Amino acid sequence: MKQQLYRSLLIGLALILGGCATGSSYDYTAFRQSKPRSIVVLPPLNLSPDIRATYSMLATVTRPLAESGYYVLPVALVDQTFRENGVTEPGEMHQIPPGKLAEIFGADAALYITIEEYGAKYMIVSSEVIVAASARLIDTRNGQLLWEGRARASSGENQDSSGGLATLLVKALISQVANSIGDQGYPVAQRTSFRLLTARPGGLLPGPRSPEYAKVVGQ
Repeated sequence: MKQQLYRSLLIGLALILGGCATGSSYDYTAFRQSKPRSIVVLPPLNLSPDIRATYSMLATVTRPLAESGYYVLPVALVDQTFRENGVTEPGEMHQIPPGKLAEIFGADAALYITIEEYGAKYMIVSSEVIVAASARLIDTRNGQLLWEGRARASSGENQDSSGGLATLLVKALISQVANSIGDQGYPVAQRTSFRLLTARPGGLLPGPRSPEYAKVVGQ
C-alpha cells in the first residue's frame, strides 16, 4: 500500500513539473520537415467565464516562444490588424484559413491557444487560481498540424497548508478578496505559458535562434 502511494506521488510530481500533457514520444516528423522560423499567435479562445483570460494569457506567450528560438510577431499588432479588418472575436480569428494568415502576416506557423480554465476556485477552507490551456501549432503554408500540447498551473502548488482552521479560512478570504480587486490569474497564466510553450522534450522543438536547434531539428 505504501509503495503504491509512493508511486502515485512520484507520478503526480512528474505531471506538475512537466506541465504539458504531450508525451516525449510525440511524432515530430511534420515539425522537422516544416522548420518554422516565425510564429503568429492568435488571441486565445476563452472557454472560461473570466473575460480577462484572453488578453491576460496573450500577454504571456511571447517570452517563452522567443526564448525557445522563434521570431514572434508582436501580439498587440496582430490583434489590432484583425480588429481593423472587422474581426474582433477570437472565435472568428481562429476560423481564418492558415493560408490567409500567411498572406497577411508572412509567418511560417500560427499558434492557436484555447483557455480551458482561468480564475479562482473557492473551497470551504482554501482557494486557488487555476489556468489551463491547450495549443496547436499549424503550418500556415499547408495547414498541417505540427505540434499540440496542454499545460496547467495553479497558485496552490506552493501554498502552505499548515495552520489551524481559522488560519486557513483567513488565507482563503485574503485570496478571494485579492482576486476580486485584481487579476490574480496573470502570474499563473505566465507559469502555464512557460510550461506549454518552452522548448523541451515532448513539447515544442527549439526554434532556429536556439543553440539547441541544430542538434534537435537539424539544418
